[in-house]
Amino acid sequence: MQTAPASRPPHAPRRLWDISPPVHAGAPVFPGDTAYQQTWAATLGPGCPVNVATITLSPHVGAHADAPLHYSPDGATAGEVSLDAYLGPCRVIHAIDVGPLVLIAHLQHAVEHLPPRVLVRTYQQQPQDAFDSALPAFHPDTLSWLADLGVQLVGIDSASVDPAHSKTLDAHQVLRHRNLRVLENLLLDDVPEGDYELIALPLKLTTADASPVRAVLREL
Repeated sequence: MQTAPASRPPHAPRRLWDISPPVHAGAPVFPGDTAYQQTWAATLGPGCPVNVATITLSPHVGAHADAPLHYSPDGATAGEVSLDAYLGPCRVIHAIDVGPLVLIAHLQHAVEHLPPRVLVRTYQQQPQDAFDSALPAFHPDTLSWLADLGVQLVGIDSASVDPAHSKTLDAHQVLRHRNLRVLENLLLDDVPEGDYELIALPLKLTTADASPVRAVLREL
């Protein structure tokens, strides 16, 4: 397995990879979901010393963390989940253009000494101009296998761990039953396969089913 770049001068800052796609009015969302919208509640001018924006958006816009409430009627909200899973050692594994579902076989080359967080890159270049109705997703068995290996958080660079047309959300149900945390819509285009530190904390949204995150990877 190719490892993340490790050579740097002593005391030099550790490199960061920003793995959050840009969020703006044209950012793609799941069909029927609320797109990003912004208006100005106040603008700089005579008698007003500041700009103040008002934003409307789905918590699933851009890089985001689904909370258990998203797929379980009695699940925890974004503000209630423990932050531990979203911060710490992780591995980026490439499964680029493998087809509609990421299978166990696509990841087996990179699971030796696996850390508790796994992010899977499926796109050569993540689509950012339109929603991908043929988005790559996880086979449910793959998530169960990762949980058996001790993984606590999974991430993917598509908009969902389930196919866009799924009504049963089988992969999300594995997240539910195995108590896995999840990140979706990550931007992994420029990230080499290897090990990093993940920092992707959800906001403390006390009633929401998900939260946007500013996800970054830091060189170990």
